[in-house]
Amino acid sequence: MNSRRAPTVAVLALPGVNAFDLATAMEVFAKATLPGGGPAYRILVCSPAEIVDAGPVRIVTEHAMERLAEADTIVVPGCQDITAEVPGDVCAALRAALHAGTRIASICTGAFILAAAGLLDGRRATTHWLAADAFRAAFPAVQLDPDVLYVDEGQLLTSAGASAGIDLCLHMVGRDHGAAVAADAARMAVAPLHRDGGQAQFIPRNTVAARGIGQHNKLDDVLAWIEREAHRDLGLGDIAARAAVSARTLNRRFQAETGQSPMQWLTGVRIRHAQQLLESGTDGVEHIGRQVGFGSPANFREQFRRLTGVTPQQYRNTFRRLKVS
Repeated sequence: MNSRRAPTVAVLALPGVNAFDLATAMEVFAKATLPGGGPAYRILVCSPAEIVDAGPVRIVTEHAMERLAEADTIVVPGCQDITAEVPGDVCAALRAALHAGTRIASICTGAFILAAAGLLDGRRATTHWLAADAFRAAFPAVQLDPDVLYVDEGQLLTSAGASAGIDLCLHMVGRDHGAAVAADAARMAVAPLHRDGGQAQFIPRNTVAARGIGQHNKLDDVLAWIEREAHRDLGLGDIAARAAVSARTLNRRFQAETGQSPMQWLTGVRIRHAQQLLESGTDGVEHIGRQVGFGSPANFREQFRRLTGVTPQQYRNTFRRLKVS
């Protein structure tokens, strides 16, 4: 970074930009201040058009795409249509910026734009968990990690959905100016400087609507039964008996229709039930583990952390903070 001036952050506003992602970058970087009180960054909002559609609002921008060349950091917010073709001049500008040494970061589905420009091939990246399957299909050369809040690959950074963009921006402030400036920016954003776990804790686990389930396939009845009976001490034989098939046939059908084994599915249902109780109730963690069907507190904690990336208590604390805010 140039020590003689505040580094420039250019936020790219493409047609159909997500207003929240755009505002996240503007707010975090614009409100970051240096110890002497001066601005930590200069902010530019750059766009190929003077007026940009951002869902229910229209945004008037002041700077053309050419101003991206002035940036020390380019932030690419997500757009509402992840299937929209990224204009060639946008891809070219991002590639030129990367070649020039500019740091480039995406928020949420902005990773689709970086990937379309060829910036993420062979690299680790993340995006909103809901768009993960579409991202993998469109960009198989990218090493997608949908469980984390953000990925820092040095010059290229990507974040998960919505508030994970705040996490990423605060992380960059900390990289640029140190922990004290980042902590002050976090206070201005009324956000934690660091959150436990990743976005895995926000992904719905094994709902009947997942992966096409619920469309009158052969597993509908047994999946609904597992949903009701997951709290019981169920084994593979119990589930196979309910489905009236052999354990081998049951395993084959589950793998084909859910991508999981029957016992993996059962564990996911129990974890989802536990999440609901942790969010809304006051019962102790061990009691909740037994209530949803885990035989031991240790196994409950182990499986919960494996699937969500955090402990049950950390999960409860996260959602208590969300309710307060």
